[in-house]
Amino acid sequence: MLVYNLVYYRTMIRLNIHEAKTHLSKYLAKLEKGETILLCRRNEPIAEIRPLAAKRKKPRPIGLDEGKIKLGPEFFEPLPDELLAYFNGEKP
Repeated sequence: MLVYNLVYYRTMIRLNIHEAKTHLSKYLAKLEKGETILLCRRNEPIAEIRPLAAKRKKPRPIGLDEGKIKLGPEFFEPLPDELLAYFNGEKP
């Protein structure tokens, strides 16, 4: 049986601090496009700079599953002592 492993290598931009300070706007544009930058001091990695996730254009809707989940009255009853002991790090 022959098995193939597919590996996706994503290259990072390795950047020394002096280069980052000199060409900051150029590298900010690359960050906006989704690139990741590995910031180095004397070629030793010290930080990784990643782009932030895109901000939502619309607010997140609330109540999409309303009416799909039914909770019985036992859901609101106190937990058994044995289970509470586990939450408190005690042995029952």
